[in-house]
Amino acid sequence: MQPPPPGPVALLLAAGAGRRLGLGPKALLPYRGRPLVEHALGVLRAGGCARAVVVLGAGAAEVAARADLGGCTVVRNPDWASGMGSSLRAGLAALDSVAPGAPAALVGLVDTPGVTPAAVARLLDAQRAGAELAAAAYGGRRGHPVLIGARYWAEAAAGAVGDAGARELLRAHAAELALVECGDVAVPDDVDTAEAWAAWSGARP
Repeated sequence: MQPPPPGPVALLLAAGAGRRLGLGPKALLPYRGRPLVEHALGVLRAGGCARAVVVLGAGAAEVAARADLGGCTVVRNPDWASGMGSSLRAGLAALDSVAPGAPAALVGLVDTPGVTPAAVARLLDAQRAGAELAAAAYGGRRGHPVLIGARYWAEAAAGAVGDAGARELLRAHAAELALVECGDVAVPDDVDTAEAWAAWSGARP
């Protein structure tokens, strides 16, 4: 029997310094007893991503030393301070060599602890049903994670400038974008302030 074709690869962007938080690199924020980057990787894997690439930037050496990143490919982004776009470019540039044959990348952010395996699984289901561009939606509004088909990787990288990430790509291909409602199984909040982090780390399950 032929082995099944490879599925989408998880691409976790975890390079931010968390300057507004003032608590060090976001990847190392303590969440449920472990660094936040471990939680985010665990969600992507539990949702069905067998392969994972994580992009580090701020404090990359410390993150690699303190977090368990076993089983995934680590890409270091020396230009992380220029914004999330550079991390998306760095991650996408690595995919052809580290995840050959992947039909899509499922892009997640380290600072969205409310994203769940169920949300990831819904996006993977959409890809299996034929979607090449998909995004989790919350009450009909686009959020994360985002699934980008391989044929869009070059275009996504070209439009990833500053903190824009995949925004330009999704805007240009709005007619092809599948919005996958996840508001019943996940929370879209990103953690950018000390108050937001306190709410997540102390008050939310």
